[in-house]
Amino acid sequence: MTSSEHNVKPETEVRVSVRRKRLRKSGVTAENVKKLEPQYQKLVSLPDIEELAYEKPSSTLPLRKSKAISSVTNDKNQVKPPSNWLKVVEGIREMRSLEDTPAPILGPEKVGDSLSAKDWRFAILISTLLSSMTKQHVNHGAVQRLIDNNLLKAETIEETDESTLKTLIYPVGFYTRKATYMKKVAKICLLKYNGDIPDTLEELLSLPGVGPKMAHLVLHLAWNDVQGICVDTHVHRICNRLGWVSRHGTELPTKTPEETRESLQLWLPKEEWVMINPLLVGFGQTICTPLRPSCSQCGINELCPSAFREAAPKKITSKKT
Repeated sequence: MTSSEHNVKPETEVRVSVRRKRLRKSGVTAENVKKLEPQYQKLVSLPDIEELAYEKPSSTLPLRKSKAISSVTNDKNQVKPPSNWLKVVEGIREMRSLEDTPAPILGPEKVGDSLSAKDWRFAILISTLLSSMTKQHVNHGAVQRLIDNNLLKAETIEETDESTLKTLIYPVGFYTRKATYMKKVAKICLLKYNGDIPDTLEELLSLPGVGPKMAHLVLHLAWNDVQGICVDTHVHRICNRLGWVSRHGTELPTKTPEETRESLQLWLPKEEWVMINPLLVGFGQTICTPLRPSCSQCGINELCPSAFREAAPKKITSKKT
């Protein structure tokens, strides 16, 4: 992120509602759109990559079947599962049940009549795009400001100038770049999908700013179609620490989340693909942290080949003579 992105802040606070005509013609700029303070108790909950609570999709949403594009299949005979993976999963699940879990993601029925099924799917895509490299409460604030200004639809985003979008989503990570992505995604969705979003992995991955992790997440939440595991940095790190994944043809750890996804899908039963992300994400945020994991507090340290290797070292005090 450039230094200029940190210095951009909205000044004047005058609320303007967005109409069908273009904002540039009506004189609306980034400076005169009201930047509302986040009101987290009122938020319309949309998905966050890092703290996703999977639920059954609403029966009101149409389901579509997409075509898998990955060459990796879940062939249980191809890779032998780790001998203790079920014990590890149960141990992590037990630890997570003893802690405060993130608030569940609300389904479309909680939004009321404000969003149609098509607009809800587009909102999922935009919320997921904003959530990358962004803390949950920051992403919620940005999404809420878009909702308050009627800017969570493909039509209204396409009609809004980029500087206004930057002001409204600030300070999400890489907000300048994401405002550009939002404009491009809205235009593509209007031209090719009548304001809806793609229902295949291949088409989702063709959208600006959408990678494999986002594509799999959006496909599951928006279309109830599970084509792969959603692997973020937490899942990538923990799977390598547990020795669950390796680079193809070697015993070396995977280098990227995408390599982890492909390796994990070779042996993990498909019925577990949805639950593994929120389970490991919560575990990675509390115990198996990136730096100095709390191995002494971990209930599965006896099953983990990496236990205590990266834990915080004990302080040694030397006596003065």
